[in-house]
Amino acid sequence: MIRLENISKQNGKQIVFIEASAALQRGEKIGLVGPNGAGKTTLFRMITGEELPDEGQVSVDRGVSIGYFSQDVGDMSGKSAVLEVIDGVGPVSELAAAMAELEAAMGDPDCADDMDDLLARYGEVQGRFDELDGYALDGRAREILGGLGFSPEMMDGDVAKLSGGWKMRVALARILLMRPDVMLLDEPSNHLDLESLIWLENFLKGFDGALLMTSHDREFMNRIVGKIVEIDGGSLTSYSGDYEFYRQQRAVAEVQQQAQFERQQAMLAKEIAFIERFKARASHAAQVQSRVKKLEKIDRVEPPKRQQTVRFEFQPAPRSGEDVATLKNIHKSYGARKIYEGLDFQIRRRERWCVMGVNGAGKSTLLKLVAGESKPDQGSVARGPSVRMGYFAQHAMEVLDGDRTVLQFLEDSFPQAGQAPLRALAGCFGFSGDEIEKKCRVLSGGEKARLVMARMLFDPPNFLVLDEPTNHLDIATKQMLIEALSRYEGAMLFVSHDRHFLAALSNRVLELTPDGLHTYGGGYTEYVERTGQEAPGLRS
Repeated sequence: MIRLENISKQNGKQIVFIEASAALQRGEKIGLVGPNGAGKTTLFRMITGEELPDEGQVSVDRGVSIGYFSQDVGDMSGKSAVLEVIDGVGPVSELAAAMAELEAAMGDPDCADDMDDLLARYGEVQGRFDELDGYALDGRAREILGGLGFSPEMMDGDVAKLSGGWKMRVALARILLMRPDVMLLDEPSNHLDLESLIWLENFLKGFDGALLMTSHDREFMNRIVGKIVEIDGGSLTSYSGDYEFYRQQRAVAEVQQQAQFERQQAMLAKEIAFIERFKARASHAAQVQSRVKKLEKIDRVEPPKRQQTVRFEFQPAPRSGEDVATLKNIHKSYGARKIYEGLDFQIRRRERWCVMGVNGAGKSTLLKLVAGESKPDQGSVARGPSVRMGYFAQHAMEVLDGDRTVLQFLEDSFPQAGQAPLRALAGCFGFSGDEIEKKCRVLSGGEKARLVMARMLFDPPNFLVLDEPTNHLDIATKQMLIEALSRYEGAMLFVSHDRHFLAALSNRVLELTPDGLHTYGGGYTEYVERTGQEAPGLRS
C-alpha cells in the first residue's frame, strides 16, 4: 500500500535518511521506533506528502485513504467535541451544525414567523444527514469519545474550553472515526489515562486497516504491532514480531555483527602486518601485491550501531523512620463534589504505593494532600520527623526560569556540585552536547519534565511522590528511570498510566473506588491477577 524506496532526506546539517527503504502492506500493524530526533515524524510527513524526500520515492497506492494523528492538533473552537470529531468525516459535520442552528432557531420566539421555512429547511438537511448515515456517525463518535474518557457533558460542550491534552483526544477520536485504509499515529498514547489507553489498545487491535505508529509505551506497542521498523543512523530496518521480540533480535544481531567485525579486524590486522613486514623485500613482492589487492576488494564489516543508553545512579537517600506519612479521617470536596469522606491511609518505609482509580476518583488530590500542596477540609496529614520528600507534578515545570539554560538551572539548584557531575546528570536525562545550553523557555513539555526530575533525583529525598512521572519520556529514558528507582530504598507514592512502570516498581496498590479505599499487599502484577482487571472497572 505504501512504499518508501531509497529515500534520502537532510534537514539542515542533519542527515535523517540515507537510501532507506521500507513498506507497509495491507492489514499490517507496524511500530516505528528510534531515538528522539531520528526522523519518525519526518517519515510520517513524507508519507502524507507534507514533506518530500531529497532523493528516492514515497508511493501510495491509488485510492488509499490515510488518517494522520500528530501532536500538533491545530485550532479547535466554535463546535462541540462531538461535531469536531465528526468534522473529520466530511460534509456530515456541516449538516449536523446546520441542524443544530435550525433547532435553535425553531426554539426562538423571534423566529416564529419563519417557522414554515425553518421546518422545510430542517427536513431537507435532516434527510441528507440521514442519507449519509449521520445518526450512526454521531453514535460512533460518542462511543469513541466515551472510550477516550469524555463525559456526556464534555462531548456536547465547547471544544475550545478543553485543555491541550483533551483536545489531543478529540483529534485522535477524529482519526478513529474516519477508519481510513491506513492510520499513521504519532504518539497516540500520550495524554491518556490507563482506562483510555486500554480502550484504545482494544480498538486498534480490532482495526482491520493498516497501522504505522510510534509510542513511548512499550506494553501498549507490544499488544498491537506485529512488526517493528527501526530508524537508526539514516537507515530503516524491519523486524518481524512485537517490541520485545525486536529488542531481543536487535541484541542478537548486535552480538553477531560485533563478532563478525572483530574477526574481520583480526584478519585485517594480520594481513596489514604481513604487508608492512615484507613490502620492502623483492622476494615477497608478488605476495604483498596479492594481499594488497585482496584487502581492496574486501567488503568491510561495520561495527554495530549502538543505541546510546544512559544509566543513573542514585546517591543513597537518608533513612527515614518507619512511619513516612499518615492520613487520618480525611474529608475533601471541590464544591458540591465530595472526593473523600473519612479516608485513613498510612505509608511506611520502603513501601511503593501505586494509586489506581477512574477519572475523578481523587488520585492527584491524594498526592497533593500528602505533598502538602492541598489542605484537607477535615482530618490530618502528618509526615514522619525524618522524612524528606520530593514531589513531581506537571505544574512543577511552570517554575522554570525561561532565561536560564539547562546547565544554569542545575547549577542554581546545586551550587556546590561542580560542572562534571551536573553535565553527567543532564546527559542521563537526555541533555547531551549543546542541548545543555538550551534556554528553559524553548524546552518542550517532555524536556521540562526531564529537567525537573533530574533536579529532584540528584539529591534524593527518602520519600518520592510522583504524579505521572513518565509522561513525555521516551522508552529509553523510562527504562533508565525504572532501573534507577528499582534501586531506590525510600518510600514511594505514585500515579502512572504506564503498565511497565507500574509492574516494575510497585509493591503495594491503593485503589480508590466509589465505595471506598481498597489496598492490595502485592504490586500491580498481583493486583491484575487478583482482580482480573488492568484498571478499575475494566475487565482484562
